[in-house]
Amino acid sequence: MMNATLFSISARRLALSAVTLLTLLAAAPSAQAQSVVVMVNGQPITTYDIEQRSKLILLTTRKSATRQEAIQQLIDDTLKIKEAKKFGINMTKSEVDSSFAAMGQRMGLSADQLAKVLTAQGVRPETMKLRLQADTAWNALVRGRYKQSLMIGERDVRAAAGDDASSQQSESFEYRLRPIVLFVPRGSPQGTVEQRKKEAELIRGRVQSCEEAVTTFKSLRLASIRDTIVKTSADLPQNLRDLLDKTPVGRLTPPEVTRQGIEMVALCDRKVTTADTPAKRAARDKLFAQKYEAKSKSYLEDLRRGAMIEYKQK
Repeated sequence: MMNATLFSISARRLALSAVTLLTLLAAAPSAQAQSVVVMVNGQPITTYDIEQRSKLILLTTRKSATRQEAIQQLIDDTLKIKEAKKFGINMTKSEVDSSFAAMGQRMGLSADQLAKVLTAQGVRPETMKLRLQADTAWNALVRGRYKQSLMIGERDVRAAAGDDASSQQSESFEYRLRPIVLFVPRGSPQGTVEQRKKEAELIRGRVQSCEEAVTTFKSLRLASIRDTIVKTSADLPQNLRDLLDKTPVGRLTPPEVTRQGIEMVALCDRKVTTADTPAKRAARDKLFAQKYEAKSKSYLEDLRRGAMIEYKQK
């Protein structure tokens, strides 16, 4: 009886030990995956970090990176984050999460959906968040420290845009707009969509001013007219600029079928403005990007030269 009891206790202990061991093995990366490859100002970069960054590069660029390229990117991100913190730019977890969510939104995904997409490709969401943190903090740092030297002169913009008689657009307009939507439930049959579109066309033919548009659409069921927004020519794509320039002030643009339903825009005002034309905006953005890249590159090179970078293994 005593031997049976001892055997039972031993079996339970062995089973408990096995479960504990399996739990630890599942929860922690292998020792090999966590071995330190390089120290950057006292901060370690591990083989696991390198593996994750390599997968992220492949996922975002569709190109494989060499091991050294992944290491260099990690070194640079470490230097960027530390330098930004030195000047008071220290992104909180909530700010990083917001950047992550904004990235997902641009892709038409929620933060959770983006995390699942990354995980399915073997990339931890934290790997992407670290990259976002480094880029966002560095961008704010470079723009803040070198604001004056990054400014673009008007003469340079005109020269780059070819702002003369042969320029594509010599005037820029300011548009005052009120977006309108007639909601159509998702999954509605095509007949319902077409009926709603015909209704929008009828209303479009009657409305002669923004005031009429407000009165009309506020009284309709499953319809909404939004607050006035102001855009310039440089803010809008060419096709929308062309559409608005053909639309008389006070009238509505042709109805368009979208995910929400049937959308139109009421053009409340259109006037010439001294704001950039699309060609000048594009030229200004290009010149700024060139200046920013040059300043960012030289700044990062200075940080690398002054950093303590120690390779533990190749």
